[in-house]
Amino acid sequence: MLTALARAFRTPDLRRKLLFTLGIIVIFRLGSFIPTPGVDYTAVQECLTQAETNSSLLGLVNLFSGGALLQLAVFALGIMPYITASIIVQLLTVVIPRFEELKKEGQTGTAKLTQYTRYLTIALAILQSTTYVSIARDPARLFGAQCTAQVVPDQSVPILALMVLTMTAGTGLVMWMGELITERGVGNGMSLLIFTSIASTFPSSIWAIGQENGYAIMAAVIFIGLFVVAAVVAVEQSQRRVPVQYAKRMIGRRMYGGTSTYIPLKVNMAGVIPIIFASSLLYLPALVAQFNDPRAEWVLWIDRYLVRGDHPLYMAIYFLLIIFFAYFYVAITFNPDEVAENMRKYGGFIPGVRAGRPTAEYLDYILTRITLPGALYLGLVSLIPLIALVLFNANQNFPFGGTSILIVVGVGLETVKQIESQLQQRNYEGFLR
Repeated sequence: MLTALARAFRTPDLRRKLLFTLGIIVIFRLGSFIPTPGVDYTAVQECLTQAETNSSLLGLVNLFSGGALLQLAVFALGIMPYITASIIVQLLTVVIPRFEELKKEGQTGTAKLTQYTRYLTIALAILQSTTYVSIARDPARLFGAQCTAQVVPDQSVPILALMVLTMTAGTGLVMWMGELITERGVGNGMSLLIFTSIASTFPSSIWAIGQENGYAIMAAVIFIGLFVVAAVVAVEQSQRRVPVQYAKRMIGRRMYGGTSTYIPLKVNMAGVIPIIFASSLLYLPALVAQFNDPRAEWVLWIDRYLVRGDHPLYMAIYFLLIIFFAYFYVAITFNPDEVAENMRKYGGFIPGVRAGRPTAEYLDYILTRITLPGALYLGLVSLIPLIALVLFNANQNFPFGGTSILIVVGVGLETVKQIESQLQQRNYEGFLR
């Protein structure tokens, strides 16, 4: 692998792409530490040392921003508004006929949908930055009750508006940098920025576990992490290949078709989306409870059972929601009827299955069966940090589980494959031997 990496850097075109990607990543990380105007950096650092364990949606956003959210940095929102906008636009293609038509138009339609995603990203960035700045005015809501320092000393309207404008501009800049990586660098830019944000927290998280629980526990966590990574790689690479045969057709004087291929159905077709949806939904009761009487009985019940991640009821609801959203997301992103119709148009058929409706039912049957182990796998991986909270009291610092490990492994595999394909085009040995 190191030899292949050295050959990649010796190839001028590939070296230029790799260096460009690394340069954008460095700029992205620098922006994650530059404080937003109007923020007292010293007070923020003081509150970070006293911050309580946060397993809410705010903690998920902080993870995707590489810790920039709780730093109140220029890139505090990170890539999260773009992710949310992409998910919304993708879901709307099923609901709005106009979006569905654009999706079918090919490159032109995709460009239009991308433009809509950009507009929605900026709108969500304005909304999220406004909400976040209002929360930051009360440090106890952001860092926990132990934080008493004033992180925003001047809370006048012009200063707060400047903070919102800066964070929104930071989101736009991050979105632009991600698109630059996709266009001129290596890999998918947005995915690589998320990968960078999450992977940057690994060393400090592992070291914090060693400081708090001892180096024996740290070694055990590293061993568990390597095992989890290997298991995630195995499942992410797993797929059910449905064979497809294309009949021979005579068009003019030429013969077309007669080839064999397959439809790759991944075990985990939903990716990390079910975990994000489940986390967001579970955070809603806690969000509603924040605006009501803290002594009310139902508020105390929510605080006891649906806020702390170490309670069995929270784990059970979280696990079941992930399974539900896994089936839901696969159902709206993969349409067996559309696949069967496209196969019929081009003379394709699954051996032993009639074309048309029987093919759609067969694909739906296979998809339903392989989604179950994929959903169970997502649920188990997402529970790893919560179990770590019970065993090691290390939910905030435990890096090998949940959304983080799924994104890191998925993006890493995809990027290595892209570098591998470019090396093979130049008749070099790649990473995979």
